[in-house]
Amino acid sequence: MALERISISLDEDLIELFERSLRQHGYRNRSEAIRDLIRDWLENEHIDAEDQGISVGTLTYIYDHEERQLANRVLNEHHAHHDVVVSTTHIHLDHDNCLETVILRGTTQQVKNFADMMIAMPGIRHGKLYLVQAEEDPHSHSHDHSAASHHHIHPRT
Repeated sequence: MALERISISLDEDLIELFERSLRQHGYRNRSEAIRDLIRDWLENEHIDAEDQGISVGTLTYIYDHEERQLANRVLNEHHAHHDVVVSTTHIHLDHDNCLETVILRGTTQQVKNFADMMIAMPGIRHGKLYLVQAEEDPHSHSHDHSAASHHHIHPRT
């Protein structure tokens, strides 16, 4: 396979951080690391937002809870999307900043739309979605005579 050369421009601080990360992860050169970053990005982009299959994921973001009404807007969106939001962990990082990790489940489109909306909300910083496409087991069962019948979701392989 022929390799094509590209050129990118980065500021010195970003290059310094990138070089440090390369050493920490054992990369021999920038090209190998950039190829891996591009592959990872493309793999995540490959998950089709129009897919009506089931997905599970975690959305993590940081925000300043003192920013005008932001905490209320975040909470209101969680309630408005209770069909997608399974659970939320809220951590106080310091006097101003909070980190939240939200466990999500729904169609791929629902999960991605919720995550995109939250990440784009003014005041949300460092938002990141980790998404896994899943399959719903069509067979219901219970674990004992008194338990309600339920079904499971399995990650796609």
